[in-house]
Amino acid sequence: MANPGKKLDTAAPPAKPARQRRYPRFAIDVRLQVRMFQGGEFRNCWGRSTELGQDGIGATLTGDLESGEIVSLEIPLPLSPYPLKVRAIVRYRQGLRYGFEFLTLSEAQRDMVRRVCEMQATKI
Repeated sequence: MANPGKKLDTAAPPAKPARQRRYPRFAIDVRLQVRMFQGGEFRNCWGRSTELGQDGIGATLTGDLESGEIVSLEIPLPLSPYPLKVRAIVRYRQGLRYGFEFLTLSEAQRDMVRRVCEMQATKI
């Protein structure tokens, strides 16, 4: 039998704090190519970027990737005559949306990504 003099605690448990990103993200819409090794062969898929940070990129893709998978990305960035070619790891997947963390940026590539982020930050 319930104790009538005691209130039940119906409050929801405290929410987990959102994971703090190392770098802010900026909206960017470019067509990118993803190359992966699956089923014993190299495969390609295409997508559109949604956001860019100094350490990664978010995109919506036509392919099917798993968290933790290593891929090669080819991303045409503003300010650069050549696409950024970089290896990345899939950090998350939500439906067709993916988050990638860059693994092998050279200093020149890191500088280019930083400059593009700064340019995107000034857009309204």
